[in-house]
Amino acid sequence: MNKIMIIEDDPVTRDELTLLLENEGFQVKAVTAFTDVARQVGASAPQLVLLDLGLPGKDGFTLCMEIRRISQVPILILTSRDSALDELQALNLGGDDYIAKPYSIPLLLAHINALLRRSLGAQEPDVLEGNELSVHLSRGTASAGDTSVELTRNELRILVHLMRHPGEIVSRANLIDALWDEHIYIDDNTLSVNMTRLRGKLALLGLPEYIRTRRGLGYQCEKKF
Repeated sequence: MNKIMIIEDDPVTRDELTLLLENEGFQVKAVTAFTDVARQVGASAPQLVLLDLGLPGKDGFTLCMEIRRISQVPILILTSRDSALDELQALNLGGDDYIAKPYSIPLLLAHINALLRRSLGAQEPDVLEGNELSVHLSRGTASAGDTSVELTRNELRILVHLMRHPGEIVSRANLIDALWDEHIYIDDNTLSVNMTRLRGKLALLGLPEYIRTRRGLGYQCEKKF
């Protein structure tokens, strides 16, 4: 039975969502104490999080980042904020989908089931290894030997995409398209900034040449994994 965690401070909406999802056969955990919410998510280990943006204490944007640092659980933003800027920010900070209130119940259920199918069907290993580097996907960290660094979501996705194409030259356009498929908005300049930061972190691990630039072509992890 899939567990869904609801992070919503309005008790009426929270109770309505709980009843709806339980009637659909889901196990539901609703947050009622809005302190250490990210820790609660980690402890509960749900398969999906429904997250409101307007919350007491830390807002939903901050919580989205905190949850993403410790887990790759799908996050569906469910909020009364309906501006394109809010949606873009939420997706950039780690959200996987965005629905504005008031919502259609069939549409909400369709989005929930689509996220669960995509997440549970991936079955990807949590640790990706290549040469001296290990990348822990759910923790968002990279390590070599006894040294570990934290990666942002963009840095993690860039590194993972390159590691999954060992020996291949991956163009900048290909990287941008891959990140967009992961609901991360990124342009050419943002890619350059993230690549510079990623290489700096790899250098801290003693792997400054892990990602090569092939001028005019793209990027390459040369050795096979």
